[in-house]
Amino acid sequence: MKKGIVALGAASALLLAFACSKPTPLKPDLGASKSVKELMAARGLSEADVEAALRTYVPTGKSDDYMIFASGGQSGQVLAIGAPSMRLLKVIGVFTPEPWQGYGYGGDGNAVLAGGNQMGKTISWADVHHPNLSETNGDYDGQYLFVNDKANARVAVVDLKDFATKQIVPNKLVMSDHGGAFVTPNTDYVIETSQYPAPLGREYVPITEYKDKYRGLAMFWKFDRAAGRIDVAKSWAIELPPYTQDLADAGKLDSDGFVFINSFNTEMAIGGTLEGKPPIESGASQNDMDYLHVIDWKKAEKLVADGKTTDIKGVKVISLTMAAQEGILHLIGEPKSPHGVDVTPDGKEMVVGGKLDTHATVYNFAKIKKLIDDKKYEGKDAYGVPILNFQESIRGQAEIGMGPLHTVYDNKGNAYTSVFLESVVAKWSLKDLKVIEKVPVHYNIGHILAAEGDTVSPDGNYVVAMNKMSMDRFSKVGPLYPQNFQLIDTTGDKMRMLVDMPIGIGEPHYSQMIKMDKLKPISVYPLGENPITGKKDPSATLAGQEKIVRNGTTVDVYMTAIRSHFTPDRIEVEEGDTVKLHITSLEQSEDQTHGFTINMMNIDLSLEPGKHENVTFVADTPGVYPMYCTEFCSALHLEMAGYFLVKPKAKK
Repeated sequence: MKKGIVALGAASALLLAFACSKPTPLKPDLGASKSVKELMAARGLSEADVEAALRTYVPTGKSDDYMIFASGGQSGQVLAIGAPSMRLLKVIGVFTPEPWQGYGYGGDGNAVLAGGNQMGKTISWADVHHPNLSETNGDYDGQYLFVNDKANARVAVVDLKDFATKQIVPNKLVMSDHGGAFVTPNTDYVIETSQYPAPLGREYVPITEYKDKYRGLAMFWKFDRAAGRIDVAKSWAIELPPYTQDLADAGKLDSDGFVFINSFNTEMAIGGTLEGKPPIESGASQNDMDYLHVIDWKKAEKLVADGKTTDIKGVKVISLTMAAQEGILHLIGEPKSPHGVDVTPDGKEMVVGGKLDTHATVYNFAKIKKLIDDKKYEGKDAYGVPILNFQESIRGQAEIGMGPLHTVYDNKGNAYTSVFLESVVAKWSLKDLKVIEKVPVHYNIGHILAAEGDTVSPDGNYVVAMNKMSMDRFSKVGPLYPQNFQLIDTTGDKMRMLVDMPIGIGEPHYSQMIKMDKLKPISVYPLGENPITGKKDPSATLAGQEKIVRNGTTVDVYMTAIRSHFTPDRIEVEEGDTVKLHITSLEQSEDQTHGFTINMMNIDLSLEPGKHENVTFVADTPGVYPMYCTEFCSALHLEMAGYFLVKPKAKK
């Protein structure tokens, strides 16, 4: 009997134990009276279903092994997801207001959001594509997360001390980005690459001058780790040809100092359907090859230091001509319509998948570097950029299937590629370039992630398929279906699908998975800390220091919040006064959060323990406005309230 149990595996052994003994009811406090076997039959569950549930179940009070940071697409936010439980732990407010966190509704976070406004416009939405974790020596260090906004060419900095956005930096030169917020191995730079070519500096130029005046860009945002901010003054860019630059990855170990960016539309198609011309879709799909961009960023950095740049809108830019002449930029052919370049963990190779190809192409960095050093070119493009020979730059190609996109890695020398048209994850050997296994996913997988799978030391264990469609997977919620994250176990000889997770917000794109023990978030703020500055706020108020101070038509209110009252809880001002609220949470106990709102004022704050917030507004409408705590905080939560009164101006 013991031998049989071992052979059956953990879940089957568990089921056999139930079957061979008298029926064992579930705990009465769960309201269940049937055995597990009977429950399986009643719900139509297989042994595989039960084992998958056991592998992903994380009991109350225990932590997941990993955390996934996933883009929130059109929501403008980032999703924090536990793995293997695949539970949504938090939506991090980044580019758009998020009311639960009081982000963008009157507090200090408003200034962060305002930093992303551009061209005299308030930008109230974003298309988040590529979150990227900070790295030390090519490994995630759990300190920061960087996020791009494809629609409005912005990069944000999220501090993982408190999972809060601290900075949004707009790119003054381009209109869109897609090459995300990829980092160099020690997070010296956050790299942002444009997507759709346009005149640098956002000037108007007729599209008939596309080839001459439209350009791409690689932006190197300098990151000051001590300050936890991008240093705009020390950032710079490289002008690129008007091909549509796509995703990017930074070299590491052997390839440290280089950046790789793929592209499509080397045809430079510009559409014109109403004029009888082909749409960009087909116009950009004529050539058999597009161009992989190879950038020597350390050499470029020296050129910047030597002052060999031009100034565009206050940004130091290495011109396309300079980049070509100085050997900073090289091009290599890559299979048709690529959508991913992923550096291997040892930094020796780069894998590129082409959406309209069937291969994963493995480029060898040593070969590329020798061709560059020997200045062995097969020609130059129309802009004078040297082109390296494709066959002499690669080690080989793996026949993957229809529509390979992105590749991640495990700790056993295997690669995992998302295959869009086939709707599969393909596992293949980096050593012999042979497919080992394919597992179907549901449906049309785009991005893929693995446990630390794009670092110098992948974990293995899990892959997540990020699928664009989910018909027949979940309960229907109208014609706009959720997208689907599927957790795949990669620890055994065969990949195993464990769980589907519906994503009911935005359209997630890229994600990364970090070991949970690398994250060191705080539980409470030091009393009076302003989370944006990271310092005690000058207006922080302690118990007994509360007051209301009038200076002409400006009224400063120094408030505290603690279970279960605000002090002061009655504020009266006059119509037209400028009101400045300075609110400090006096709580220092974990998870004791208060909220604050004044009805009809569009103010909503989240006051985590110890946090300080400042709000400024004009009391322009007379009336009596209740104010109350919006976060259920105690038995007397409803009594945590007060009144904000606006007295009408005396009539002359």
